[in-house]
Formats: sequence, C-alpha cells, structure tokens
Amino acid sequence: MVQVEFYVNENTFKERLKLFFIKNQRSSLRIRLFNFSLKLLTCLLYIVRVLLDDPALGIGCWGCPKQNYTFNESSSEINWAPILWVERKTALWAIQVIVAIISFLETMLLIYLSYKGNIWEQIFRVAFILEMINTLPFIITIFWPPLRNLFIPVFLNCWLAKHALENMINDFHRAILRTQSAMFNQVLILFCTLLCLVFTGTCGIQHLERAGDNLSLLTSFYFCIVTFSTVGYGDVTPKIWPSQLLVVIMICVALVVLPLQFEELVYLWMERQKSGGNYSRHRAQTEKHVILCVSSLKIDLLMDFLNEFYAHPRLQDYYVVILCPTEMDIQVRRVLQIPLWSQRVIYLQGSALKDQDLMRAKMDNGEACFILSSRNEVDRTAADHQTILRAWAVKDFAPNCPLYVQILKPENKFHVKFAEHVVCEEECKYAMLALSCICPATPTLITLLVHTSRGQEGQDSPEQWQRMYGRCSGNEVYHIRMGDSKFFREYEGKSFTYAAFHAHKKYGVCLIGLKREENKSILLNPGPRHILAASDTCFYINITKEENSAFIFKQEEKQKKKGSAGQGLYEGSSRLPVHSIIASMVAMDLQNTECRPAQSGGGSGGSKLALPTENGSGSRRPSIAPVLEVADSSTLLPCDLLSDQSEDEMTPSDEEGLSVAEYVKGYPPNSPYIGSSPTLCHLLPVRAPFCCLRLDKGCKHNSYEDAKAYGFKNKLIIVSAETAGNGLYNFIVPLRAYYRPRRELNPIVLLLDNKPDHHFLEAICCFPMVYYMEGSVDNLDSLLQCGIIYADNLVVVDKESTMSAEEDYMADAKTIVSVQTMFRLFPSLSITTELTHPSNMRFMQFRAKDSYSLALSRLEKRERENGSNLAFMFRLPFAAGRVFSISMLDTLLYQSFVKDYMIPITRLLLGLDTTPGSGYLCAMKVTEDDLWIRTYGRLFQKLCSSSAEIPIGIYRTECHVFSSEPHNLRAQSQVSVSMGDREDAREAKGPWGSRAGPGSGGGTHGRHAVGGDSAEPPLLRRKSLPWARRLSRKGAGHTGKAAAEWISQQRLSLYQRSERQELSELVKNRMKHLGLPTTGYEDVANLTASDVMNRVNLGYLQDEMNDHQNTLSYVLINPPPDTRLEPNDIVYLIRSDPLAHVASSSQSRKSSCGNKLASCSPETRDETQF
Repeated sequence: MVQVEFYVNENTFKERLKLFFIKNQRSSLRIRLFNFSLKLLTCLLYIVRVLLDDPALGIGCWGCPKQNYTFNESSSEINWAPILWVERKTALWAIQVIVAIISFLETMLLIYLSYKGNIWEQIFRVAFILEMINTLPFIITIFWPPLRNLFIPVFLNCWLAKHALENMINDFHRAILRTQSAMFNQVLILFCTLLCLVFTGTCGIQHLERAGDNLSLLTSFYFCIVTFSTVGYGDVTPKIWPSQLLVVIMICVALVVLPLQFEELVYLWMERQKSGGNYSRHRAQTEKHVILCVSSLKIDLLMDFLNEFYAHPRLQDYYVVILCPTEMDIQVRRVLQIPLWSQRVIYLQGSALKDQDLMRAKMDNGEACFILSSRNEVDRTAADHQTILRAWAVKDFAPNCPLYVQILKPENKFHVKFAEHVVCEEECKYAMLALSCICPATPTLITLLVHTSRGQEGQDSPEQWQRMYGRCSGNEVYHIRMGDSKFFREYEGKSFTYAAFHAHKKYGVCLIGLKREENKSILLNPGPRHILAASDTCFYINITKEENSAFIFKQEEKQKKKGSAGQGLYEGSSRLPVHSIIASMVAMDLQNTECRPAQSGGGSGGSKLALPTENGSGSRRPSIAPVLEVADSSTLLPCDLLSDQSEDEMTPSDEEGLSVAEYVKGYPPNSPYIGSSPTLCHLLPVRAPFCCLRLDKGCKHNSYEDAKAYGFKNKLIIVSAETAGNGLYNFIVPLRAYYRPRRELNPIVLLLDNKPDHHFLEAICCFPMVYYMEGSVDNLDSLLQCGIIYADNLVVVDKESTMSAEEDYMADAKTIVSVQTMFRLFPSLSITTELTHPSNMRFMQFRAKDSYSLALSRLEKRERENGSNLAFMFRLPFAAGRVFSISMLDTLLYQSFVKDYMIPITRLLLGLDTTPGSGYLCAMKVTEDDLWIRTYGRLFQKLCSSSAEIPIGIYRTECHVFSSEPHNLRAQSQVSVSMGDREDAREAKGPWGSRAGPGSGGGTHGRHAVGGDSAEPPLLRRKSLPWARRLSRKGAGHTGKAAAEWISQQRLSLYQRSERQELSELVKNRMKHLGLPTTGYEDVANLTASDVMNRVNLGYLQDEMNDHQNTLSYVLINPPPDTRLEPNDIVYLIRSDPLAHVASSSQSRKSSCGNKLASCSPETRDETQF
C-alpha cells in the first residue's frame, strides 16, 4: 500500500504566501486595504513635514550648518539648495523610515510571489519604480545620516494609493460575490485621477517655489485649481523655470489623461442607459415594486401593461421594473422618457435566468413578477419553454414572490402550475371563439369586462349608441364581503336569486356569483336554493366598487299601503322605487335617451303581480311573478319563458316525438394535454373511426363527400386554423358541454392547413358531429367543400406562421384580405376573425369612401388622447364581436394582481372550468312576442322568478343611419328594423315615402324595403333604375346638393349590386365544377326584402345595399333597469348548473324545456340558445 499525498505543490511556503496575499479574496482584500492606508499615511506625513518646515530658518543637510536664502527676482540663477534640502524632524523621519521599510518589504514580497520568469517586466512597472523612489532613499538615510534632510517626493505615493484603491474595490466585489456597477468604478477612478493630479501639482509647485516666491501649500492648491479649471486669474504665477516646466507637464498630462477618463465614463453611461442600471436595495425596502419579465418589449405591450396596471388607484405608488434581455427600441425609450412614466418605470437589460440580474431587479423584495410570453415568435413552443425557464428561475431565486405567468400552449401549462396565476392564451382564445358562435360577441363582452374603464368613453359623441355603449363599457367585476356590503347585507338569509334581482332593482348592480368562506371555489349563479350568509364573498358587476360609491339618501318613501295597488315596475324617473342612488351610477342614467320607457297608462297590479290569461290583451300591462325570498321548486322553470306562462300548458308539438341522435353524457376519455379541466359533455356511444372524421372523403362506413350529403339539421360552425393544436380541443368542449341541448348542437368542421396528427384525432373522435378537412381559408374550393353555404359561423384563427412579419403590423395582411373576400362572396355569413394586432381591426369590412368609418377613426384618436384604455372599442367590427385579438386579454393577467378572482371567473364564463354548482354563460333572443316585458329591469325579474337566470347584458343590433347624412334625408329614412310593428315601419315619414305608396314597394330601396312584405319581388337592377329616376324628380324640390349626394349613393348601390351578381356567378360556377349542388347557395343580388330583414335581425353587418345605411351591433354590459328592450336583442345569461338541482325535478324540467322549444318559430329556435 503506497500512501499518496495530494496537492503537494500547494503546500510549499511560496504557494501558501501566494494564497494569502493574492488568491484568497478576503485576505487579499485586507492586504490591499493595509497598503492603501499606508500610502495615505505617507501623503499625510508629507503634508505635516511641509507645514513644519520653514526655509527662512536656514537650509542644509542634517548635522550641517544652516544657510539663509533670499529669492532675487532680478537674478536668473537658481539656488538649488532649497529644492534639494528640507527640514525634517527626527520623530517625523523615524516614522517615515518605518513606513518606507514596511512598504519596501511588501513590494519585494509581491514581486517574488508574482514572478513568472521575467524579472525586467516586474522592475520596469511604474508602480515598482514609484515605490523604489519613495522607499529606498529613506532606508539609505539610516546608514548615511547627512541625507536625512534630503528631499524625497513622497507625495507621489498618491498614485500608488489610487492603484491600491482600484485593486481593493475589485477584491471587494470578488469577496462579496456581486458585480458593482462599472459606472461607479469609472466615476471613482476619474475622481481619484483628478485628486491625484491636483495633489501632485500642489505639492510639486509648492516645493519648487521654495527657490522662488516660497508659496504656501494653500496658495499652491489655489493656483492648481485656477489653472486646471482654465480660469487663470494670473494673481499667482510660478517664478522659476522648474516650477513653470512642472505646470506645463501637469497640463499636458491632464489634457491626455482626463479626456480618456471622460470618454470611458461617457461610454459607460451610454451602456448603462441601455442596460438600465440597478434598482437599489434601499428603494426596494422602502418602496413597492413589481417586475415585468419579457423576451422582447414592444410599445403596444408596454402601454397595455402600464395603462391597465396604473388604472387602479392603490397602485399609483408602485414602481415597475422591466427586466428584458434586449436593448430598448426607440419607441419604448421615448415613452419611458415621458415624466409620467420616467419617475416610476425602470428598464433593466438582463436575463431572468441570471441571479445577478434578478438581484439587480430586487426580485426577492418584489410584490409580484409578471412573466409574459413572446407571442410573435414563429416557434410558439420554444417561446413557452423560455417562459417556463424564467418562471423556474424566479421561483428558485425568490420563492416568496407571487408569480403571474402567461403561457401560449395549453400542454405547457402544468409546468408552471406552482404559479399563483396562470393564463393560457390558446385555452382562452379557442373557448372564447367557440362561445361567440352561440353567444354573439363573447370576445367583446369579456374584453370589456377585464379592461379598467370609468364608462366615460364616447360621452361627447353625438351618436346615441356610442354614448350608451361607452357608459356600459365601464362595468367591471368587483367583490365584497356580504356582511360589510350596503348592497347585499340586507339579503342575508335570502336566496341568491332574490338578492340578485333586488340589488339590481335598487342599486343597479348585477350580482353574478359568490364564494363561501369555507370553500375556495367561486360559484356563478348558484341558483335560488343557495341561501346567502354574512361571511359569503359576493361578486358583482358595476361601474365602480362599493367602497368608491357615495350613497345619497333621498327623502324616505312612504310605507306600503295595505291593499293598495303598485304603480308598476318602472314608470318614470320621478316614480322609480329606488331607496338610494349611487353617485357613481349617475353616468348610467339613460332617462334622456331614446331608451326611456314610455309612461304607463293605467298602473298594473303591483301587489298581486299575476299574469293575465292573454298577454297584451286588455288595457292592463301584463305583470310578472315576484322573485321569492326562499326557493320554491314548483315555480322554477328550467327554460326561458319571456312571454306568457300559458306556454307551459301547451301540449307537446310534433317535434317532441322526432328521433334525436342517441348521445351519452360523460367526460371525454382522451384529453390531448395534461391539465385540461374535466367537463361533462355530449359524447358518442362509440368512438367514431378516424376515417369518418374526414368531411370531404367517403369511407367504408359512409359515402358522404360534402356537407350537403350529411343532411345536418343545424347550421355548421367552421373553424379555419393552420394546425390542429391542442388548444383547438377547447373550441369543441364548450360547444359539446352537457348543458347544451342536443337539438341545438351545431356540426363543427375544422378547416386545417395541415393534416391533424393521430393524437388529436383520438381526442376529438368521441364528440358528435365534429369533422375536419384539409384546406385553406383563402381557397374558395376548400370553403365550398367544407359547406360554407350551410354555415352560420366561420371562425378564422390567427396562423402561427404569419404572426411575425418583417414590417410591424403586417402580420395580419393575408388574413384580412382573405376575410374581406369572404365578406363579399358570402354576405350572410357571420365571420369572427382573430388578428395579431388589435389596431388592424380598422381594416375589417373596409370601404374606402365610408365617411362613417372616418368619423369613427377620429373618435378613436380623440379617446386615445383622452387616455382611454379602450380607444378601439367604437370600431364597428369590435363592437359587434366580429374581430378579436388575444392581446386584448393580456389585461386579464394584469388585473389579477388586484382582483385575484378575475381569472377563475373568466374561465367559468368561458366554460374552461366547470365547478359543481356553478352556472354557465349562455344567450337568448328577445322576439317581438317578448316585448310586453318592455324594460331590462322587468326582464331581470321575469328571468329570476321563472328560471332563476341572471342576465348580465344585452347584445343589440339596430339599423343605423349615418349622422353625416343631411337632416331631412335622415329623418325620412329612419325606418328602423328594430321597430316592433312592421306595418308602422312601412309608413314613410316624408313626401317621398307618401308618394311611393304600396304599389312601388318592389322598387323601394333597401332602407325602405326592410319593413316590406316577404312576397315582394326581388330587388332587380331593371326595376331600380326607374325608381332612381323618379327619386331624382321627387327630390328636386328639396336642397339640391343633399339630393344630388343621395342620388349618387343610389347609383353606387346599383353598381355594387351588379358586382354581387358577378360574385354570385363565380361561386355557382365553382360549385358546379366541384360537383356540389347549388341549391343551397342564395343569390345575394336577388335577396328579397324579407331576406334582408332576416339578415339584419340575425345581427349581421354585411347589408351593403346602401352605403348610407348599415346595421351595427354592440354590447351593453349591465344596462340600467329602465333600458327599453328592442326586437332581436340577445340577452347574455348566467344560467345555474342543471346538475345542482335535485334529481326529482329533472323530468319535469325536461318536459318544460320541450314545451318552450316547441312554441318557438323555426327561426327563433335556431337562434335561441338555452
């Protein structure tokens, strides 16, 4: 056995000394600190020697007789004795000798330890030469006493002190394992250089002038400062040439050294401006800050975050630290220089994967960390991987810092499930787009809910719809403990439905859900069987939260009289049964608008609220049953009964006996990714073979090759996407959820650019009526084969490969042009488009000479100047829910910092999560038969009392006449399709309409033909030309310019109609070429007046028969109770969970629902989603 000794070379004496003096950071720091102190001491001793020395007392060597010297200005000779000899006290000499010996020994030891074979390299170093000049003469004086008064330039040790200080700072940074700002180091070096120059010049001139004017140390210092500052008073000047030469040398050195130092300083300053410097520890401990981690910072992302984050009053004192690995671009730099942001936004260039950068951002002291993904990356999976690593790095470095993470693909979500809040972009996107097919404008509804707004947008607009839409957009979701709430505490012990109705009636707030104290799950509309407790947390929709509301109590109303009849629910502003008014709801007062409810003629029986036998018969307005404080199962109906209760007593129609495809309810057996929430769905009893999922190709199980052959009873929903990603699974689940009636399940066709993989097909093969085909949205043949003429909804999903473009905002170019083409080819199709950039929505349904679009553009710019976070909200495609950008949902993550319940509530509304006992979002259509309800407040009562549903808003579609039109023409053309009585609407309000009469109905233009009879002949061009000529003659008596503009618009519409005929022929020819039947395709050029009416009623925006008239749609969130209902309003509802009720009532509920379905007309049943 041989014993081996390791690290023998490190056990030598030299290596141990090297370890102590050089390698070890802490011991080396101590040695350098000692050396620095020693050099400062020598400089201090020199100053003491100068102050004690007086040349007038005599000059000479030590022990020699002293000689007096007087300076003679007239003589050119220099006496060198005052320069060579000084007076040095014995005690001072002894101290200087000891210090010199120590310095010499230390220098020689370091030379020995750092010797690497070249001794001359060590000897000719400037530091070594200065050290020898200042130490060797003192050592020599020990052995030769006469030299003890010899002048030694000890003041040059200041340069050695500067060198030691630089090394000491470097060792200090190494010892504490941190990288101090290079800016600090450079500023310190510059300061030390200036100090050494001044000190050297002061001491040198003072000593040389001993042979001249014998300047004092203070006078020499004054001279150096005046000279180096280039002031040069001239009151003090050197008298002899050696001191003059020294001044020249010092100025030359300063001119060389100082510019180099300043250049380095400026460079570091510029680099620091790019990297952002540090966020100091002191500020982190005394201030609150959040960190925003992004891969690349774009101006749109930055402004969305800042506007939403600082929209909350309690966040005004927070600082935002941005940690980004890339350099700031010009736009971001300009924005961060604005005083509003420069004082509270700090940009740091660095990586979240480096602990040094996380330390610079003071991540461990942060209130929150937002980690956002780069959605414009071509490889979105790689972007998610970067986000995951950032989240892991932050959690490792600062485990107590709350994380708010944005993930793009749902399969990566489970990697960051430890984060406090996670938003998956594709999950929310596809669920929202799916819900928009059955609840119109769901993206707009959710976007308005998650944006912070005060409802002040559009209030200066002359357009009534913009003012109303802008007011309602200010509604947001808030929470409060019920026992602390003035809104809800009086309803303790009452049912949820009772509290929701009365809170809306009394205060205008919409109670949508709650959370039990012992349960973490949020329940949306838990139903009338849920009894409220004081410890419940209530979630409600309102303009502002209750804490910011002022309650102004009016004079107390008289107590209810026994047996007296009420005055009706809402009869006018002076008779509203409101006990208190919220000051923040003043903006919601719509009494002066067109939606003001008509005065009731004879009050209805308010005490009994019994429905008459026939709705609308007699002089009394039908009453609505009251909302019970405690649920009565006999009064709860599962379906919407907005008209007469006699519908419940009707016998089932023949459709009740029709065979319905046998589906089962269960959980999908195959989830495409980990972390998807289980949702009870309609499933096939047996999974379909993969070959049967292909729509356009037959197989051995069926021979169908197009959508027509399948014979679907409901209209199709087509989704155009690039690839079948796992997020597309979330488009199918909400449309196949168990609470969707089987009769209303729409077939889903996935139009994919690339073939789906086996894993995805295995996940969707269990769902009924889900098909796919390969094709592109910009290919007409693909659209026709997938059955676009049998579809009601087309969803165009943003393609990953086009999300990034060389030029900003050009990523949507192909999608916009393709959708514009489909608008022209299929005007009746409802198309929902996803864009990468929200600002590009102005190009949807683009018309170059549309004056109204230009007016909306000006309104958007004005709202943006006013600081609105929703400047784009008045764009018609967004207001109607036809366009969507996922970046609009970024605010959902930002709001979660203040409202931690927003993500769970949004996921419940979208159907991504299904909590037992929680309701779901759906929609129902208000028909003309339902207008007896009159107002939104009565509708709220009807829904709460009959089916325990909570309405949260209205999707309104109305005929719009442009405000830019001349007044007289506009007054004559306001025949709105939203009027209840079509016969009244057919009566024209002017001389043109009265002379046209019913005989010319076939030639009436689209505006007047809206109210026409369905038997009218088609609007053909040959009949429209004589009508236009008659119109020109009849308009001659009016203002000539206005009539000329009107006629030019009519001619333009005739030209457009001819263009539509050409497009129609193109589509038919392609269908014939593909072997598809053309019977299902309607000739748009030959639409009848009733067809136009139906198009308008369904909320489509493609009625382009007249550029001066268009239908517009918009969302009203939580409108005031007195808002008048209009025909074709679609009401957003939160319906309670059907499975939460007792099983015994399920049978009766099923039959009631069937009665309701049977009583509806075919058009209504197709559109009403129960």
